[in-house]
Amino acid sequence: MLLAVERDYFTDRSILDDPNAFFDEMLGRGSVYRSQLRDVVFVSGFAEALAVLGNAEDFSSLIAAAGPVTPLPFVPSGSDIAEQIELHRAELSANELMVTYDGPPHAAARALLSRLFVPSRLKANEAFMVDYADRQVRSVVAQGRCEFVKQMAQPFVTLVIADLLGVPEEDRPRFVAALDAAPPPGNLNAPVRTENLVLKFIGGVFRDYIASRRATPRDDLLSELANARYPDDTIPDIDEVVRLATVLFAAGQDTSAKLLGSCLRFLVEDKALQSQLRANLALVPNFIEEVLRLEGSSKITSRLARRDTRIGDMAITAGTRVTIFLSGANRDPRRWEEPAAFKLDRPRAREHVAFGRGAHTCIGAPLARAELRVLLTHLLAQTADISLCETEHGPPGARRLDYEPSFIIRGLTALHLELTPASQGQSWEAVQ
Repeated sequence: MLLAVERDYFTDRSILDDPNAFFDEMLGRGSVYRSQLRDVVFVSGFAEALAVLGNAEDFSSLIAAAGPVTPLPFVPSGSDIAEQIELHRAELSANELMVTYDGPPHAAARALLSRLFVPSRLKANEAFMVDYADRQVRSVVAQGRCEFVKQMAQPFVTLVIADLLGVPEEDRPRFVAALDAAPPPGNLNAPVRTENLVLKFIGGVFRDYIASRRATPRDDLLSELANARYPDDTIPDIDEVVRLATVLFAAGQDTSAKLLGSCLRFLVEDKALQSQLRANLALVPNFIEEVLRLEGSSKITSRLARRDTRIGDMAITAGTRVTIFLSGANRDPRRWEEPAAFKLDRPRAREHVAFGRGAHTCIGAPLARAELRVLLTHLLAQTADISLCETEHGPPGARRLDYEPSFIIRGLTALHLELTPASQGQSWEAVQ
């Protein structure tokens, strides 16, 4: 239903519980819509989202981390503000994150990281995932219950990337604790980006790692990153390597943990779907893609128009802030048949934009998919039933669930589960 009065997406807490209703409402106002409340253009259409995400010439990623409501450190002037952007880039919050880079600096940074996510390395890391997931699941199934988000999902994704990078085992609990205490990006409760304090802590530790591995390389990914060279064979400054290592370690953890929580929410509310997956675990990847489409953990991303351009039929002037509703585009009926419906066999479901698209497509997407597949498969294989704890969350039709107070991240703060063990759990080899 299209409401007469536009709600402020960036402050209205009523949107947190049901953002999809808001995204549908915005799509009803137009695939490209200029907000009445903010100096922001909203993009909800799938085709239009692809056009913006794929156009790094006309749209800068400068505001991708800080969001469109953070004031620019300059007043845009003229039909092309590319020079202004570069002159003032260092003044904007979170400018050190790779997600905000543009052009050659972004391409160079991504080239350093892309070689680290080759299939052979991910396959080796999967051995750790499988072992850790098996131990985690056996423990909580034996207890018969767990709080899934903090007890399972967050430690799992943190320790998986720690193993992939080669973070010493004795340091890993510190990172788990620090990341657990960090507020989400786009936090409605704190206008100041206090999560940067966590990144500074992680960066300080990683500086020691990188310096040590430049002096004495080991057989791990941190050593490879510490000694990597740009495509032109130049050696990156140690500060840049530390920033990349920090972002690589921290950036995808919250979103992956929240995705796991969303997956479990679907499973506990649809027992037929749960049984179907348990009977055929080969369908788990299909399930993950449809959850990503409907409940991706990144609700939005933002761009700054670098020069005068167009999005669809709308003229966009240089300096315009643009927010792409990723979750809205994934519900565009012009692209998706019955977009609000969960369809396990949905054709081309993997074409969603939950991981973005274009030059800034999430570099950790293959790792995230592997994490979800491994942990979900173990949970289904070792249980006969997974239910939501009604004492904590209420009965069907009257659920009590809290979501992160963020206009960027979509995810539950807690999910209490009750677990019935399988009479005879399947082995990992049996479900491959």
